[in-house]
Amino acid sequence: MSMTAAVLLGSAACYALKLVGYVVPGHWLDGERVRRVTGALPVALLAALVGVQTFAGVGGRIGADARLWGVLAALVLLRLRAGFIVVVLGAALVAGVLRALGWAA
Repeated sequence: MSMTAAVLLGSAACYALKLVGYVVPGHWLDGERVRRVTGALPVALLAALVGVQTFAGVGGRIGADARLWGVLAALVLLRLRAGFIVVVLGAALVAGVLRALGWAA
């Protein structure tokens, strides 16, 4: 399969999935369990994405580099109840400084 065909197929699948969201009957989404799952799903997906991006090493191996220290810095700033921009900039600053110093590749 060519790259163009893969992109077009993926785009069509995403569009179809989005379209299905509009045609789902409203009463299917009214249950308490469905509300809890749909409320927690974005948090779980974001946590999984952060975990994969933090620990993804070379060749699919688990590794720790400057990204790990950036996430740890973000956790400390979150614990100190810093604002969102401060957390993001702090994590980026820690990771960038470590990479510039050559301490974490």
